[in-house]
Amino acid sequence: MEHTEFYSAQAGKRIQAPRHARARFAIGDVVRHKSHDFRGVIFDIDPVFANSDEWYEQIPLDLRPSRDQPYYHLLADSEDSSYVAYVSQQNLLIDTDGGPVDHPGVDQLFEQFAAGRYRLRASLTH
Repeated sequence: MEHTEFYSAQAGKRIQAPRHARARFAIGDVVRHKSHDFRGVIFDIDPVFANSDEWYEQIPLDLRPSRDQPYYHLLADSEDSSYVAYVSQQNLLIDTDGGPVDHPGVDQLFEQFAAGRYRLRASLTH
């Protein structure tokens, strides 16, 4: 399998990843965590785990997901708060509630919410 590298500021190092990764979700999708009570909109995707080793090791061993899968950056909301979450693909589902995400950062990154997903601001696309 061909690999490539990218720099992750979160990890503080270069990360090796497959040249072609299969992300199940896309930027703008509204998703829900499988076991924690929060949902969010995806604003970035890493082809493999690209956070710090300290962050990864804080996850209990019996719940720790594989590093070799896509990880998603979410503008997340729960009943209590809004925050940025970093979640493995195996722990996400498409959100079937269909409503917008209540996060103060949504309007900075996205233009419109329609048909259960957001459209990225045109000024942020290539």
